[in-house]
Amino acid sequence: MDDKKIVIALAGNPNSGKTTLFNSLTGATAYVGNWPGVTVEKRQGTYRNKKTGETCEVVDLPGIYSLSPYTPEEVISRDFILEEKPDVVINVIDATNLERNLYMTTQILEMDVPVILALNMTDVLEKEGQSIDADELSASLGCPVVSVSALHRRNLDILITAALRAGRTSRRGYTVLENGKYKEIIAKARDIYEHRGVENPLYHAIKALENDEVELARRPEDVKEVRALLNNKEKEDFEADTADERYKYITGNYVKSRHGQKVSAAEKLTPSDKVDRIMTNRFLAIPIFLIALFLMFHLTFAEDFLYLGKMGVPFSTCFEGNPYFEGLFWTENGINSIGVIIANLVNGITGWIWGSIENGLTSIGTPDWAVGLLGSVINDGFFAVIGFLPQILCLFFFFSLLEDSGYMARVAFVFDRIFRRAGLSGRAFIPMLMGYGCGVPAMVNTRTLNTDKERTQTIRVIAFFCCGAKVAAVAAVAGVLAAKVGWNAELIGLSMYLVGIILAVAMVILMHWTTQREKVPPFIMELPAYHKPQWKALGIHMWDKTKDFVKKASTVIILAAVLIWVFSNFTPTWQYIPSLVDEFGEPLADYEGSILKNICQMISPVFFPLGFGNNLSGAGWSLTLASSLGLVAKELVADAFITIAGGADAVESMVLGTGITTGGLLAFLIFNLTTVPCFAAVATAKAELPKGQLKWTILFWLGTSYVVSLMVRLVFDYVWTLAIIIPAIVAIFVCAYLWYRHACKKEELAKLAREAN
Repeated sequence: MDDKKIVIALAGNPNSGKTTLFNSLTGATAYVGNWPGVTVEKRQGTYRNKKTGETCEVVDLPGIYSLSPYTPEEVISRDFILEEKPDVVINVIDATNLERNLYMTTQILEMDVPVILALNMTDVLEKEGQSIDADELSASLGCPVVSVSALHRRNLDILITAALRAGRTSRRGYTVLENGKYKEIIAKARDIYEHRGVENPLYHAIKALENDEVELARRPEDVKEVRALLNNKEKEDFEADTADERYKYITGNYVKSRHGQKVSAAEKLTPSDKVDRIMTNRFLAIPIFLIALFLMFHLTFAEDFLYLGKMGVPFSTCFEGNPYFEGLFWTENGINSIGVIIANLVNGITGWIWGSIENGLTSIGTPDWAVGLLGSVINDGFFAVIGFLPQILCLFFFFSLLEDSGYMARVAFVFDRIFRRAGLSGRAFIPMLMGYGCGVPAMVNTRTLNTDKERTQTIRVIAFFCCGAKVAAVAAVAGVLAAKVGWNAELIGLSMYLVGIILAVAMVILMHWTTQREKVPPFIMELPAYHKPQWKALGIHMWDKTKDFVKKASTVIILAAVLIWVFSNFTPTWQYIPSLVDEFGEPLADYEGSILKNICQMISPVFFPLGFGNNLSGAGWSLTLASSLGLVAKELVADAFITIAGGADAVESMVLGTGITTGGLLAFLIFNLTTVPCFAAVATAKAELPKGQLKWTILFWLGTSYVVSLMVRLVFDYVWTLAIIIPAIVAIFVCAYLWYRHACKKEELAKLAREAN
């Protein structure tokens, strides 16, 4: 064991300080990936003792409450310990919640693995007038116990030294159930596994007696033989009885090491309890959250901070003598938010870089086509990705602040009751919410969800939320609609947000009743005490997300940019189309005669039923082009209109000149807001979805957006179709519900038959 680097696994309950301990131990050496075959985040790093030079590999296992197979995280944690065989497991314990945290400890101790307890947050316990005798607890548990403070980096070297010492000796698992009601049955079950040469026989024997799903799937014959040791009533009661025995043993044998008078919640409310009286109030919780949400997005995307411009502050005259930063910090319409300022700064820098490169290439006589191709790859590809990054990181930062402070746990708790009726837990609301900023981080955030089906449903409906990139398309079409029928442009924009929410809820219900049917997993969440964010941990988290985003997004967008440049700059006979020049001398793409225009005219009939296909005249093909470009990046939907029209001011007359109807315009907008998201989001979805689900998800996006857009077009152009569409929608939901009830009844009968056998 001295010839290889010792591997230490960190295991513990959520909010026990495990990740803080991991960050304190590994620092900049930490790196993030996915566990093989699943989308749950894997964190790994190296610990180095500067004094002794000792090093070891540290793996941060997902935070879980037990080793029962309710979530992927629990399966991952137990499989890593059992199959990857770390040299030692550090079980991180929240000292302020000793009884609850020690429940999983009793399960880990049943494995044949060296264990050491890290008694964390003892400083918080001391403030409450209590203490835990580590030596006394160690004697009761039969494993080393070290008091630490992960946040203040106290006793970390002592902890690792003890862990390395423990990792060099073998250990045989034992259970607190060995003297309980089922002691003889457990002993016989252990003998069965030992005789078959199974490693960790005690742990597997107890899991078999519990009829554990993972154990049953992997060793069905062993489980059948072990379960035969129980009578019918014991089979039903074993798991509940043993859970009760564990807690009684913890209270009677381990908790005695805690000293001092514990103040009950009835006698003293903590500051977090007092805050929660407001933050989780049944009437105030949702309005408070909506205000917090508004502030996050306002600080990230607003170009009129606090609406000072709309309130009449004359920015054009206020900064008349200092115009140098106009556009960066403010415009005549108002002050920019922090997210817009950073985005403007980054885009200005990248624009200057590309301008310098372009001028240099032109000065040495580089052909126009080569300059155009490099511009597509560098400026429209890589720099476009960098341009998304500032505002995405702003959202990451604000959401991380809320999460690290403990507030997001309250949000999930508040929304769980609403989402559970639709087939999702409260956790699903968080990534959906992030979809308003960008679908890429939203889909990554689905890793926190419990099951593959729950993640699949959530990723699919995230595409329906109006992200920041879709705002330009909404604004462009809303302006045309306002000119055509006199509607209020802001109300049109608001309605698009509402359509996304309503459609997401409806589709989740349909999926839950049909293809993604499952019992909603139990939502167990501790509401941690509010605390100050840990800035170092926030920095590491944001750096990880930045690398993840750039890696996944840039490669796809750069490839797409190259293909679009080729198709838009060559005719079908592969003749290069020179760029036009606008009134300011800037290059302007000429799509006339391009491969791209020809392709769009070929596929326009597909959109004929939606009202924006080959039934249009003039530049009607531009709507098909805009939808095609939107698959790369939704910003390109409005950009296509502006490019073809020759300027933003000409978009309205160009679109209206196609003869498009009100229903066709609305169908075009809804189709682009709800169809397949940008390539970056599709690439992220591929990484986060279960294997084989991407193709069905893409078909889901295309089918849903097409059908909904078709219904919208028909309703607004032919009102009488409501008499057909409404009954059809009702019939679909009724049939789906009846199928759901039939399938549930069938599964229940099958379960009873299996238990009878």
